[in-house]
Amino acid sequence: MTSLDKPTEDTQADDARAVTEAALFEAFGGVRGMVETVLPGLLFVTIFTINNDLHLSAIAALAVSLVLVVVRLVMKDTVKHAFSGVFGVAFGVVFAMMTDNAKNFYLPGMLYTLGLALAYIVTTLAGVPLIGLILGPVFKENLSWRTRNPGRKKAYAKASYAWGLILLAKCAILFPLYWWADTEQLGWVLVTLKIPPFLLAVWLTWVFLAKAPAPIDVFAEMEAAERAEKEKEAGRGAADGLVGETADAGALPHSADGDGGAADAHGGRHRKA
Repeated sequence: MTSLDKPTEDTQADDARAVTEAALFEAFGGVRGMVETVLPGLLFVTIFTINNDLHLSAIAALAVSLVLVVVRLVMKDTVKHAFSGVFGVAFGVVFAMMTDNAKNFYLPGMLYTLGLALAYIVTTLAGVPLIGLILGPVFKENLSWRTRNPGRKKAYAKASYAWGLILLAKCAILFPLYWWADTEQLGWVLVTLKIPPFLLAVWLTWVFLAKAPAPIDVFAEMEAAERAEKEKEAGRGAADGLVGETADAGALPHSADGDGGAADAHGGRHRKA
């Protein structure tokens, strides 16, 4: 490798890292997505800690979730992260109200976390890592990594295992607290554990993917194939037109020969006469 090659390779590596960071930021919502995830639960546990009012705490948490969705709609931004927060809070409110137990506000989210942890691990064992299914469309590679990019599939497998194990560790802390701690203790621990495990999982995903082969842009491949097909059809059309013109040009001398023959025959008759 010459001294001129190294800057090029470094630039390509930096570009790959930048693309990975942007894709992860888009997929997981970035700072704003984290705020939308934390704020309803934080508001619930804060109000409940102050006055132990389940209804007021639940209504406040649900209201702030709806406000976050409205803000995104007004700004014409993607609402998937805000909507997921609304559904999670709504299920928590229903569980807490039906059982008249504030601690059950957190139960749907905890069960979702456990299910997601198992999904990461099971899909990876099945050869289809969940993180690859999530990030594939973001990287414009869809499922090409499964059969055409084994190095990238391996990175997705590592990242999915990391997500699964981190979320299982989180569940190992929260579920005992659900049974043994009071609502305030569970709530504050849960709020505290919202961001750090998430950031650790995202960072590990970035590490694995930054070292992996570049994604195969299947969208660009499809566009290139469409362009090639259009050019091929245009070439066929031009060739057909050229053949038609050649055939017409070949017919003209034949007609002239016929006319000449007639003239000769006429001329011959005239001379004979």
